[in-house]
Amino acid sequence: MLRALERLITHTERPLRSQFSLSAADYSVLAELTRVPDGRLRVLELARELGWEKSRLSHHLARMTRRGLVDREVCASDRRGVYVRVTPAGHEAIATAAPRHVEDVRSLFLDHLTPGQIALLAEITEELIENLTRVPDSH
Repeated sequence: MLRALERLITHTERPLRSQFSLSAADYSVLAELTRVPDGRLRVLELARELGWEKSRLSHHLARMTRRGLVDREVCASDRRGVYVRVTPAGHEAIATAAPRHVEDVRSLFLDHLTPGQIALLAEITEELIENLTRVPDSH
């Protein structure tokens, strides 16, 4: 499973990098941010959604901020809280890259499975995600 996932990420990341100057990690961050109505999430919530350590996310967000893809804003109701927000450039980057990325995922992965296999894979994946979400971080 891990080998297949690593190969899929490698093959789908190549065009992201060469044609759109995005890494798979950039794409993941932008995808999460553009899924929410106002295009912003608290940093800790984004880390939880991605399954990343806070330090990894902070370093990655700093690189994305320098490239103008995201920015940060202090939470008005909680000065300790920080939001990360997709910028217009970030919106444009994912909107431009998404059709090719979706096409690659389909052609490299989904097109090789039957509808029944896809449904079963979705069920298994949801169960894994749900179970892993309940596992303490120190596990």
